[in-house]
Amino acid sequence: MLTGVLYALLAGLMWGLIFVGPLIVPDYPAAMQSTGRYLALGLIALPLAWFGRQRLRQLTRTDWFTALKLSTIGNLIYYVCLASAIQRTGAPISTMIIGTLPVVIPVFANLLYSKRDGKLPWHRLAPALVIIALGLVMVNTAELRTGELDFSWWRYISGIGLAFISVACWAWYALRNARWLRENPDKNPLMWATAQGLSILPFSFIGYIAVCLWMSRTDSDFALPFGPRPEVFLTLMLAIALFCSWLGALCWNIASQRLPTVIVGPLIVFETLAGLAYTFMLRHSWPPLMTLLGIVCLVAGVVLAVLTKPQKSTIAEVVMTTDK
Repeated sequence: MLTGVLYALLAGLMWGLIFVGPLIVPDYPAAMQSTGRYLALGLIALPLAWFGRQRLRQLTRTDWFTALKLSTIGNLIYYVCLASAIQRTGAPISTMIIGTLPVVIPVFANLLYSKRDGKLPWHRLAPALVIIALGLVMVNTAELRTGELDFSWWRYISGIGLAFISVACWAWYALRNARWLRENPDKNPLMWATAQGLSILPFSFIGYIAVCLWMSRTDSDFALPFGPRPEVFLTLMLAIALFCSWLGALCWNIASQRLPTVIVGPLIVFETLAGLAYTFMLRHSWPPLMTLLGIVCLVAGVVLAVLTKPQKSTIAEVVMTTDK
């Protein structure tokens, strides 16, 4: 149990970097950032796949199709929406919306995997949902008051909508990925992280070419193929691909294989807290009081959800599944 929590913590610390990436290169469109990130991930996965080719041969055609779906929805589409949301609303608001995942995932885990992993009582989850919603309101209010955003209602509302699409994509990814790992305890988490990176390589390459062609027609002043700051862009994409996409996914896979889904879900709060910390470090400022109160509400809501124990009737199933 403790090992699983520590791996989830490491994953969160690395995943927090994705919230500052769009702020470092705000002049790059979200589609270019997303396809560039996963193109870099696929290139990193190539030598790893060669050294791990014996384990990769154990995967069936269905497994590869699952890896492709997970990478496309949980990585490529997720990051396009998230990067766009951050550019429209600012990182703290998008980070806090993603911060609903620690409760969203257990709710759906309750609906889908309660027989296997144990069930959290619904009346105990309700207070956590209310507290997190209050935290979201506080952070939104604080960001609107700062006046740091190039504000327009259309950009702001569309950004919030894109952030919620990101939540849906990643919640599906976390649940489906955990299910595969729990159903395949003999498979190596390192191999599975590499398979996901490898499966998305051709699509991210095609996507990057398509984005460049689109940019050449709509923005003739944008330097292609790597933009106006190629050194910064390429370094950032490689760093995010290595630490967030591959190492972060590896640590999360290990945590997902060791912990029931209903327990590992709330631990994604480490990503939210790391993202907020990195964002304000980039701003060289402390969060305003209302943002701090919103963060406190987020943490309190997640702690309340984590402390809610599965119903006793299913604890034996949780132990049996974990032992496997």
